[in-house]
Amino acid sequence: MGMISEFKEFAMKGSMLDMAVGIIMGGAFGTVIKSLIEDVIMPVVGHFSGGVDFSDKKIVLSEAVDGVGGAAISYGSFINAIIAFAILAWVLFMIIKGMNKAKKAEEEAPAAPPANEVLLAEIRDLLAKR
Repeated sequence: MGMISEFKEFAMKGSMLDMAVGIIMGGAFGTVIKSLIEDVIMPVVGHFSGGVDFSDKKIVLSEAVDGVGGAAISYGSFINAIIAFAILAWVLFMIIKGMNKAKKAEEEAPAAPPANEVLLAEIRDLLAKR
């Protein structure tokens, strides 16, 4: 088997395609969550923190000269990233918790007996009546 045909077989496996779809959906989900955090949740956090916009907070190490250079530690962006991470972690936790609860309820639901057992039980009951 040639290397190209081996690669084709590897790439066309169901698990590989499932992974590719998962990565694409994860990227799209990430965009939605990023917008939720930046456009919906962070303004609320800013409102309740007295209108503080963390993204502007920084420590200037050296001023720019003629628009060139300058160095600053943008700790406000880091604070925003930490808040966004905490919110994302909480949302994912709640989603996974809900999925686990639904899965557990599905596993605990009594399964219907197989059809052959139902038929055997009916035959037994008919024979018992005779």
